[in-house]
Amino acid sequence: MTTSFPATTGQRFRHASALAGCLALALSLAIAGPLRAADDPVLAKVNGAEIKKSDVAMAEEELGPSLAQMDPATKDENVLSFLIDMKIVGKAAEDKKIADSEEFKKRLAFARTRLLMDSLLAQEGKAATTPDAMKKVYDEASKQITGEQEVRARHILVETEDEAKAVKAELDKGADFAELAKKKSKDPGSADGGDLGFFTKEQMVPEFSAVAFALEPGKISDPVKSQFGWHVIKVEEKRNRKAPDFEQVKAQIEQYVTRKAQADYVAKLRTEAKVERLDQPAADAAKDAKPADAAKPSDSKMAPPAKK
Repeated sequence: MTTSFPATTGQRFRHASALAGCLALALSLAIAGPLRAADDPVLAKVNGAEIKKSDVAMAEEELGPSLAQMDPATKDENVLSFLIDMKIVGKAAEDKKIADSEEFKKRLAFARTRLLMDSLLAQEGKAATTPDAMKKVYDEASKQITGEQEVRARHILVETEDEAKAVKAELDKGADFAELAKKKSKDPGSADGGDLGFFTKEQMVPEFSAVAFALEPGKISDPVKSQFGWHVIKVEEKRNRKAPDFEQVKAQIEQYVTRKAQADYVAKLRTEAKVERLDQPAADAAKDAKPADAAKPSDSKMAPPAKK
């Protein structure tokens, strides 16, 4: 069973739009500093403009999910082809003065701000994921986990109480629980003999947990009703829950520490910024409106229904 560490309450900051992606290539290369020619060979030229290995690497990072199913050779070929087309179409857009339009300038400004935000938050997140910070999160979460009781149980799930009583009668006569689960249970896990693995109280519906945690290992319950139907439960084993090894959850911890640091940083900046919500009076008026007023006719027309 995989143990999940807490997720941050901060928002996840996603990649910028395609326009921001194109801008990311240029800005990231400028920030990265000069590379030796041997480390960054030219892979193609489009009307004299070079496309280097670093351009392909940056584009792969930006395009990410759409390339996930490709093998490395196909991925590189597709990305290089994309960059060639981007150079060609970009030059055509320049010739048509697309960059001079107000719409483009607005989008470019938005993309630039978004990229600045993403870059700064990435820096803050990376700076926060120190070995000490990650170990502290692990130790704190481990304390909450260690000592909590877990039960490993099997169950047979049927539609009616009469079916459950019939199942219990067969088990009382010596029928094998796992084999009977395969034949009688409507649960998707019936192929595994109804084995639910280890679970804590909170991971099951209350009616089920109450009986499972009260039973001694090896014992079989009377029929138990839940929202899913009628269960007959057999407890196989009980133990105190142990925290997973650090390496098992290292990636989760790193993600948690990164996102928390980013969310905390944004919250700090918000407290220092002067934010004026010019739409607030209208929002406050809507909150203060009485239900009767919202539905009151206006002149000869009925007011529109409130949005759900």
